[in-house]
Amino acid sequence: MTHPDYSDTLTRCKWAQTNPLLRTYHDEEWGAPVKDSRALWEMLMLEGFQAGLSWLTVLRRRDGFKKAFAEFDPERVAQFDQTDVERLMADPGIIRARAKIEATIGNARAYLTMREQGEDFAEFTWGMVPDAPIRNTTGQVLAQSPQSQALSKALKKRGFKFVGPVIVYAWMQAIGMVDDHDPACFRYQTCEKG
Repeated sequence: MTHPDYSDTLTRCKWAQTNPLLRTYHDEEWGAPVKDSRALWEMLMLEGFQAGLSWLTVLRRRDGFKKAFAEFDPERVAQFDQTDVERLMADPGIIRARAKIEATIGNARAYLTMREQGEDFAEFTWGMVPDAPIRNTTGQVLAQSPQSQALSKALKKRGFKFVGPVIVYAWMQAIGMVDDHDPACFRYQTCEKG
């Protein structure tokens, strides 16, 4: 996708009108279907770090997160130990929340366990929402849904942490399971095409 001129007259979701970084994320990523297991896991981890904060806070540190968490390679992150936790707690390039850092390491291990048991992360997650993308036709964005509640429960059963239904719903929006673009937004109904 080309980078739009931000002085243009495109109608966007209200949350994406306040900052160039948010506009770029909105225009190029948010709501476009992601089917790659590793990329899905990465985005779920970032959503976990966002809990209680703004998404802009995460976007500003996204490169720092990638560097700190070995490009979000689950095999490498699963090997992190207490020394790595302390290293990450001292890293100003990320959100330094011990519980979220430890959850990310544990979630890498849960991801690998799923894979070892023959469960592909992308097939599992998208299979939980067979009617995706769920299109919002009301213009009112939910905090969670029955689908995010079920997916949250299934992830927790597999050992994931920081995957409550609100976090999972935000992740579902980000990775294209839910199209929560405002009906007036230029990206509404276009994301399913990528």
